Amino acid sequence: MALLIGSIPEIVWGSIDPRPSQQTSEKASLPFPYGLKKRINTTSPPLQESADAVLIRKKEWQWHRYLKNALKLPDWIDLGLEHRTRFEVYDHPWRSIQPLGRTDPQIQQRSRVRFGLNGGASKFLFEGQDSRVHLSDLSTFDFLNTGIRNEFDILQLFISVTAKNVFGTGLRTDLHVGRLTMDFGRRRLIARNDFRNTTNAFDGLHWQLAKDNVWRVRAFLVEPVIRDQVQLDEQSKRFVFWGAYVEANHVPWVRLNAYYFGLNDQRFSTLGLQRTHSTFGLRLYKNPKKARMDYEIESVWQTGKLGNTDHFAHFQHIDLGYSFDFPWSPRFLIHYDYASGDRNPTDSQSSGFDTLFGARRFEYGATGNFGPFFRSNISSPGWRVTVVPAKGWKFQLKQRFWYLATSRGAFAGSGLRDGTGKSGNYLGHDVEVQVQWKANDNIEFDVGYDHWFKGSYFDRLPARAGLPPGGNKDTDYFYILTKFRL
Repeated sequence: MALLIGSIPEIVWGSIDPRPSQQTSEKASLPFPYGLKKRINTTSPPLQESADAVLIRKKEWQWHRYLKNALKLPDWIDLGLEHRTRFEVYDHPWRSIQPLGRTDPQIQQRSRVRFGLNGGASKFLFEGQDSRVHLSDLSTFDFLNTGIRNEFDILQLFISVTAKNVFGTGLRTDLHVGRLTMDFGRRRLIARNDFRNTTNAFDGLHWQLAKDNVWRVRAFLVEPVIRDQVQLDEQSKRFVFWGAYVEANHVPWVRLNAYYFGLNDQRFSTLGLQRTHSTFGLRLYKNPKKARMDYEIESVWQTGKLGNTDHFAHFQHIDLGYSFDFPWSPRFLIHYDYASGDRNPTDSQSSGFDTLFGARRFEYGATGNFGPFFRSNISSPGWRVTVVPAKGWKFQLKQRFWYLATSRGAFAGSGLRDGTGKSGNYLGHDVEVQVQWKANDNIEFDVGYDHWFKGSYFDRLPARAGLPPGGNKDTDYFYILTKFRL
């Protein structure tokens, strides 16, 4: 996982979202819009803008290309390698699919290769990814799915066309066609996954129109890629996703994102599980600055159909932060999330929030084979503190309290549910400590520990809910991660 060296980012378009990450400390700024006018260091040639620079965060594509320089490739060819290894382990599983009540440690590895051609206004990019897991033993019902394993596959394969001064207006426009990855806003609904071992991808079109770092409009029409653990991923014409996203930075103290996403998933229509809904959202925020308060408010609403029932759900987020002008750049943040849940799966109303293709790590904690909390049927206040004791180092301490939004709804992602509501809604609270060191853009280390103090919900669950033996005991999770790039 990429790490944040400083705490106050620059505000420019190429970052997708200039706010610093609250959980993974992601540096979200692109110092020079749409390209790099500075050298990465004094001895390396300028790195040309990647074909996916306007689609994803800068940290996902910018690093020193040692391999390319060693092979003496021309500037118009891009070649990069990345490898990440993470060891992680937890105890006392709570998912109903682990009936033996035990789990194994896992070594998750993710390797990527990027090959690009830069023809000026037109570009080509291929990115392959191999995600696999070691030490996992399915005989003990360990946790393994397509969020962890996806061997030898195509992550991105597209062409792009760019016009940097449309009809002399000073506007820039970009069109991408093919398989691509995307980040939007705070990445709660659409994200190129970072901590997770596999990555969301989409087949289709993406277009943007932008005015420097003042505003931009993005639109897309895609088919989400359906991951398979060992075979090539595919897409389905019965699974379509589209939307539009507006970002406006006219006023520094109230930056605005507004968006609409449409989803039509008919793959399981014979089972009555088709999804056809619209998602509308508004996000207001102010970027952190030393000795200043900052904030973020995001409100999301969904309407449509889930099977033959009406779907109406919503998600609300608010946070308030302060960055102290002290040594180590301490920052304190309080936040609250609410995602609606479905009280009765057999009635005529569906109200469980659908988080679409978003990321959770930066707010809810580590995912991987852990990741117990989702943006569905959840109510969660919390706080976090971050400090930067030295260049490249970051320390973070966070605590969140977890409640079901409705006690009769499902605990999302766990397979647990008490339709009577008698188990209550208190899931407990967790405390996480995270230490990150970014030696440079090519070498990163990350260590984290989380203790989940489980709540009364797990003690009260009826036997029919399927809680594994010992699932009501507190869970400890630990990981250590390294990432190297060439």
